[in-house]
Amino acid sequence: MTKSRRLYCVRLFKPGPSRNQSPEEADKIQLEHLRYLTQLRAEGRILINGPVIDDAEISGISIFSTADKEEVKRLTDEDPAVKAGRLVYNICHWLGMPGDHLPE
Repeated sequence: MTKSRRLYCVRLFKPGPSRNQSPEEADKIQLEHLRYLTQLRAEGRILINGPVIDDAEISGISIFSTADKEEVKRLTDEDPAVKAGRLVYNICHWLGMPGDHLPE
């Protein structure tokens, strides 16, 4: 791999098998989930992250600052929404290209 490209981990969230919580409990889990993601972003572990709003199969995408799938798995398994079964996930490698970034 050349120095001009960098390997990252991308995590794709999908709806999980346990989504029958009361609306109040679902809201609480979602708030804890968002707090956790915000914490990972503040720590520099997540570079970018957000919900997918028009796909029933994928509900969120995160790009991590590491290519270590085991680290991403460990972090994701601590997510309150994953622990509650509201979300499941896939992790894959993603190759960033030189100069790629989101515009302001």
